[in-house]
Amino acid sequence: QVQLVESGGGLVQAGGSLKLSCAAAGRTFSDYAMGWFRQAPGKEREFVATITGSGGNTIYADSVKGRFTISRDNAKSTVYLQMNSLKPEDTAVYYCAASTKFGRGTGLYGSWGQGTQVTVSS
Repeated sequence: QVQLVESGGGLVQAGGSLKLSCAAAGRTFSDYAMGWFRQAPGKEREFVATITGSGGNTIYADSVKGRFTISRDNAKSTVYLQMNSLKPEDTAVYYCAASTKFGRGTGLYGSWGQGTQVTVSS
């Protein structure tokens, strides 16, 4: 198990930016692919982005491609999600998660953070 703690959420106007962070503890961070997911009220949790343990490969959901960037600093055991050009439909609780496999399915991820709220006003 990996312990994960997200931070950086908040309230921002449409068109603005936020950077989320997720600090990990408990295992060798670089052994894990890291993902970001989000869940809006009344909707299922959905994939946002993921990055391999080395940081060499990434996958993005079509809805955020070109606006969001996932990155990681293995020396700090932290993964980031830079969110630009935010839209009201990006409003959700954002979760980071760790997986020993690289992919977009929620079932691949065995460790989850508690989530951080992102609210984008129009």
